[in-house]
Amino acid sequence: MSERPPREIVSRRTRPAKPPLSREIIVSTALDILARDGLSGLSLRRVATALDTGAASLYVYLANLNELHALMLDSALAAVSMPEAQNGSWRDRLKSVLKAYLRVLFERQGLAQLALSQIASGPNSLRIWETLLGLLKDGGADDVKAAWGLDLLTLYVTAIAAEQSVRRASGEGLDRVRTALSSISSEEFPLVFAARQALLSDSDDSQAGWGRGDWALDVIIDGVVGGPNPSVTSSAPKKRGKGHKR
Repeated sequence: MSERPPREIVSRRTRPAKPPLSREIIVSTALDILARDGLSGLSLRRVATALDTGAASLYVYLANLNELHALMLDSALAAVSMPEAQNGSWRDRLKSVLKAYLRVLFERQGLAQLALSQIASGPNSLRIWETLLGLLKDGGADDVKAAWGLDLLTLYVTAIAAEQSVRRASGEGLDRVRTALSSISSEEFPLVFAARQALLSDSDDSQAGWGRGDWALDVIIDGVVGGPNPSVTSSAPKKRGKGHKR
């Protein structure tokens, strides 16, 4: 008898094997969904579906959606470029970091809105904080001024990125504002009427030149470095004396 040839085993799998789940893959997938569908289209269920798994599987790597948002923001901020120490003054380098921060938030749909609701504290965020604090201190700010100035500057840039992102998504720009100002009554709103051109000047120049933004950054930086010292109150709980009752 002749031997029968071994039977060929055909796999029933109709698609490639899934890559192993990890926090990095979850964050990367969530960022892709954010870029495609915006913040309103992002949920743990949507991320799980994209990864061909159940939402419960994600909780091995994440506490909740809020933690995913923080991880997404920090991951995206890896793209913020840092200036070379010898290139320009401390002010120029400070504004360079802030503009790079704005570009990263603006270029990915929904990221600026996410940044308004999150304080990312991962390694990429801390790298930016470290650089901004050092540059503000180079400009003469003490520790408290530098810390509060960091918060103020990043909040301003995040708000500008969010505003510009909404304009881009809507496709309307400032058309409604222009229409309103073009028909305004000089008798009812004399100051607004007189300032109507200035109110809209340089408002659409979101990236190139960014004259209004440059001016605003200089105003904030001047206030941080040369303004009054912050009045700092202790956040430590007060000790209770003997016999003190709740």
